[in-house]
Amino acid sequence: MSQADPVLDDAARQVLRAAGDAALHPEIASFFDPATFTVTYVVHDPATREAAIVDSVLDFDPNSGRTATLSADKVIDHVTSQNLKVTWLLETHAHADHFSAAPYLQEKLGGKIAIGAEIVTVQNVFGKLFNAGTEFERDGSQFDHLFKDGDTFTIGNLPVTVMHVPGHTPADIAYVVGDAVFTGDTMFMPDYGTARADFPGGDARTLFRSLRRILSLPPETRLFMCHDYLPKGRTTYVWETTVAAEREGNIHAHDGITEDEFVQMREARDATLDMPRLILPAVQVNMRAGHLPPPDDNGVTYLKIPVNAV
Repeated sequence: MSQADPVLDDAARQVLRAAGDAALHPEIASFFDPATFTVTYVVHDPATREAAIVDSVLDFDPNSGRTATLSADKVIDHVTSQNLKVTWLLETHAHADHFSAAPYLQEKLGGKIAIGAEIVTVQNVFGKLFNAGTEFERDGSQFDHLFKDGDTFTIGNLPVTVMHVPGHTPADIAYVVGDAVFTGDTMFMPDYGTARADFPGGDARTLFRSLRRILSLPPETRLFMCHDYLPKGRTTYVWETTVAAEREGNIHAHDGITEDEFVQMREARDATLDMPRLILPAVQVNMRAGHLPPPDDNGVTYLKIPVNAV
């Protein structure tokens, strides 16, 4: 245990306790969206049937500008068929590659929409970029709850510890539920590596420290990725691994990689990457907790595309 990081110590103790107690072992169902390579999770407590939905997806066709709920409806079907009660709709960060379906799911299933408290930093940066105006509050009030590093809550009887893991964005958090960690975009499967760190507010050095924080959890800790992009050499999408597997084999952040080496690699790699296809429409929606911007006076909602500004 590390005296310098009491939140990490508490999370590690929780993982060890849950790993040895079946009553604290969450049941997890995953839903993969091939259009955005995103994995949504339904996490529930077998005893109470209370559940949380992590990183939901609202379908969006950029060619037509139309939304759909096919992905979210699959989640709803699972929740209802399993007789689950949704108490939380959890976001690991303001996604740049898909729209959140949290408001739609809340309308159908209930639950509180939550994200990390540093979403206010993201709202300030992108509120200016999209010239969102004074009607767009930059205080996180669009969400029902803002989590800080070290906050704890429960899903039924399952303990949850929140870890702030910035670097990909300033607001990234990981949810430690029992012995399982939902990492968001901070890391990927060992053969794909780690998140980019070149978005506004991102930082490769900060990302490395967040990675090492997660990888300081017990080796048996289960890790659940938000995405899988099917790297060369693999033919099946996968999104579950362990701390031990990441420490041994993550191509960007395995044990032995120094902070300076990682930063040099990450910054060089990020310089070659295109912006995500949906970043401009998605962030406008996700910084509002998944709500679309207010409609214009003609009743139509518009998403802005800033020209030569990113």
